[in-house]
Amino acid sequence: MEPGPSTPPAPDPALDPDPALDPDPDPAPDHRPDPDPGLFGPRSVTWQIHGDPVMWIGGVRALYLQALHPAAVRGVMINSDFRKDAWGRLLRTASFVGTLTYGTTAAAEAAGARVRKIHRLLGVDDPELLLWVHCAEIDSYLHVVRRSGIPLTDALADRYVDEQRTAARLVGLDPERVPDGTAALDAYFAGIRPRLAAGRDARTVDAFLRRPPVPAALAPAREVFWRRVSALAYDTLPPYAHALYGRPAPPAGTVTRRLTATANLLRCVPGRLRWRLPPRHILRAMERLGPETRPAPYALSEAAAILDGPGKGRHH
Repeated sequence: MEPGPSTPPAPDPALDPDPALDPDPDPAPDHRPDPDPGLFGPRSVTWQIHGDPVMWIGGVRALYLQALHPAAVRGVMINSDFRKDAWGRLLRTASFVGTLTYGTTAAAEAAGARVRKIHRLLGVDDPELLLWVHCAEIDSYLHVVRRSGIPLTDALADRYVDEQRTAARLVGLDPERVPDGTAALDAYFAGIRPRLAAGRDARTVDAFLRRPPVPAALAPAREVFWRRVSALAYDTLPPYAHALYGRPAPPAGTVTRRLTATANLLRCVPGRLRWRLPPRHILRAMERLGPETRPAPYALSEAAAILDGPGKGRHH
C-alpha cells in the first residue's frame, strides 16, 4: 500500500521489511514478446486494488490493529526506529509492497529473500507473529477497499485473500497455513481475539499515529491532512479494537460515508499523476506489459479475476 497515494503502505513493525530495505527497481522495460507479468499479473484482484489510493488508509488501519498483539508490538519497540524515521520507513515499506505487486518475478523474489534474511538476523521470524502481521494487513486492506465503494463481490474478496498467500510466502510463512479466504480469515481473528490487548506499547503506537513528529514547516499539513487520515483509519477498526483502545468510533454509517467521500476525493487525482512518484512501480509495469494493464478496481469482473491465478507464486 510506489510511495504515493497509489500503492498501499505495509505495516511498519519489526516483523515487516527492515527500513534499510529499498527494493531495487525493475530493470528497463521488457520488450520480449512475452514479458514477465510478475507474481500476480494484471488480471488478479491484487493488481487491481493495490493501485487505489484508499489503500493508504488501510495501511494505517493495519498499524492500529497490529499494535494490539502484545508480542508483535513489543518487537516493534525493541527492534524498530520507526519514531525516528517513520516517514522514510513507511515509504520504503510501501516500495516493497509495490515491488511484490507490480514488479517482475525476479524483483519480487529478490525483495522477499532480503526480508526473510532480515527476519532471521533480527530473530523476528516467529511464524505466529508473522501470521498476525499478515492477517491484520490483509484484513485492513480488504475492509477499507470494500467499505469505500469498490464493488468487490464475496468471490473476489476470497480471491484476494487467497492471492495474498503468495505475499505471505515471500515474508517467510508457509502458504498452506495462511487463510485462503474471508471465512478462514474471520476464523483466525475469532481465535486470536482473547490474546489481544492495548497495553503501554499499543498506546505508544496509538499516540504516535495520531500525532507523528514532523518538521515545523509540515506541522500545518499534519493537522489538516494526517490527523484526519489517521482518525478515519482508526474509526474503521472493528468494535473490539475500539473497546481495547478505549476510544469509541462514530456510528458505522457515518464512518462509511466519510471513508467513501475521502476515497472518492483521492481518486479524483489522475492515476498517472499519482503513479509518477518514485519508484513508479505501476508505470514501470505498464511500460513492461502495455497500457491496457493499468489498474482499474472499478472494472473488476469475477470472470477476469478468476481466469488468472496469482502467478507463479502459487506453485512455489
